[in-house]
Amino acid sequence: MVAVYYDPSYAAASFAFPTTRKARWIADSLLTTPITGIRLEQPPPLLEEDLLTAHEVEYIRAVRTGEPRSLAESNELDWDPDLWSMVLASNGGAVAAALRAMQDGIAGSLSSGLHHARRDQGSGYCTFNGLALAAKSALAAGAGDVLILDLDAHCGGGTYGIIAGNPHIWQVDVSVDRFDLYEPGDRTTLDIVVNVADYLPTIATRLRESQTRRFGLCLYNAGMDPHEDCPVGALAGITDQHLRAREELVFDWCRERGLPVAFVMAGGYLRPPRMDETRLVELHRLTLTAAARSAEPGAASDPARVSAFRDV
Repeated sequence: MVAVYYDPSYAAASFAFPTTRKARWIADSLLTTPITGIRLEQPPPLLEEDLLTAHEVEYIRAVRTGEPRSLAESNELDWDPDLWSMVLASNGGAVAAALRAMQDGIAGSLSSGLHHARRDQGSGYCTFNGLALAAKSALAAGAGDVLILDLDAHCGGGTYGIIAGNPHIWQVDVSVDRFDLYEPGDRTTLDIVVNVADYLPTIATRLRESQTRRFGLCLYNAGMDPHEDCPVGALAGITDQHLRAREELVFDWCRERGLPVAFVMAGGYLRPPRMDETRLVELHRLTLTAAARSAEPGAASDPARVSAFRDV
């Protein structure tokens, strides 16, 4: 059984936008149409002092109080008092998933809005960087080295800026949009894929290259915004089938190596009627379904899928 963290506070902010609402949509879908092997659990919220491992005190205070307003809204979301409880809960879920995965082998959170957040400000609908916070919590719990695998449509420049000086955190970033572009360092790879035929092979190649190092945890940022029907990001030709294969590829790779994996939901936006709430939830459920399948006792990889990408 895969523990997936969610609290209604994930959707507490008044600003109505997929980043502040879709966790509730996904959770509601699991109540009406459960996925076998997935169990929702409530995470402990972060404390204000927990945020200091990744963020400056002035920025943390601005998000809590709303002042100065320009800094409090640097995430591009309208500030309101419930934003604070939302980001404490959702980032707490990312941290809880990391620590739970180290125990159980796999865990997740319905958190999103993480990888663009900088140490001293928000960016791109991201307030606090749950990936950096989770990685540092995992290191403190004895993970050794941590791999952040970021497959959101956009680059994870916020994450890179926070972790760049840490010799125990590595980042594999495969994007399809240049937003939040950065110059990768010694422990980071960044690919901007522009041709759909290169998307899955690029991910497979970067995963294969990562096998040379033994990690204690993989933090997987599972964005659905590469989908061709998504209005923000997107790459023409990427379909449900590509993203389903991507999720299975990632979880198979982790399972085959005995690598604990913690996942979060990342990007995914609405463009009715082609991408409405129901369609977006269906895409995010691909991650949950692949995680549940991977956690089944005796689960085995699909030989056809593995052979298609192993030697690219």
